[in-house]
Amino acid sequence: FRSAGQKVQDCYFYQIFMDKKDKVGVPTIQQLLEWSFINSDLKFAEVHAILLASSSLFLKDFKMFNKIFPSLELDITDLLEDTPRECRICGGLAVYECRDCYEDGDITAGKIKQFCEKCNIQVHLHPKRKSHQHSNLCVPKELQDGMGWQSSFPCQRMELFAVLCIETSHYVAFVKYGSADSAWLFFDSMADRDGGQNGFNIPQVSLCPEVEAYLKMSPEELHTLDSKSIQGQARRLLCDAYMCMYQSPTMSLYK
Repeated sequence: FRSAGQKVQDCYFYQIFMDKKDKVGVPTIQQLLEWSFINSDLKFAEVHAILLASSSLFLKDFKMFNKIFPSLELDITDLLEDTPRECRICGGLAVYECRDCYEDGDITAGKIKQFCEKCNIQVHLHPKRKSHQHSNLCVPKELQDGMGWQSSFPCQRMELFAVLCIETSHYVAFVKYGSADSAWLFFDSMADRDGGQNGFNIPQVSLCPEVEAYLKMSPEELHTLDSKSIQGQARRLLCDAYMCMYQSPTMSLYK
């Protein structure tokens, strides 16, 4: 990670920090990560093979949301520095980014805003945006010359492979074990116990295909769903998520 042009912090664990969003019922990890990066003025210096995203705001004593949707895929393209990005208006090569435009409901609210030269001028002609402070994106000149009107730009995506959940001191985990949408395992660190006070916990691993149906729902559908009605172990996944683990299929071959 790099903060506001400072030295790169070499790590693959990120703690999400953010203020309460009252208008959001069920946020996605994609949204939370983007909010946190915007508020902290952070960028990824490069694509990592692994990303662990966690936050105390998922924990019982600090809980901001009743449910969190663990995005099955993270698009980190707009969170990377020095990478070609698409203008939010015309689709050309972006050369500016405006953090102040992030919450602007007139230009896709809740999305990171980057613009080409012409669109940046046009967008900030509006009286309510004239005070915005936009920043230059570092785009090599050869890219500007060769990709200025490219119809599409490469996206950098990471895939969810595990979620660690905590309720008080009880840890459980959901792990993806195959390509099928229902291919999820549930690991319970305290499924059973042998002995009394001086005994020990007995962990257990079981299949939990029921999470597939909930992960196919939209955040809006999950918001209207009573948490008590969520079947099987899926409630733990949606209501007690603490750390979401992502991998880059491409970069994991090299790092």
